Amino acid sequence: RPGQCTDNARMESFFHSLKAELIRGTVFNGVKTLRKALSRYINKFYNECRLHSGIGYLSPIEYERSVVI
Repeated sequence: RPGQCTDNARMESFFHSLKAELIRGTVFNGVKTLRKALSRYINKFYNECRLHSGIGYLSPIEYERSVVI
């Protein structure tokens, strides 16, 4: 969204986490291996397990379970 300075901050925070937790110090043997690692990081670790400070240091799964509908 143009004009939303917070969008860039969120993406920079995500890429910082990605680089620190997955990329740095890892050697990938080709694009296929890199894509598989990225998919596993985003879909399994980042979205299911990783604690997020913005939601009270809960994982997204734990946060969703705690919200009363």
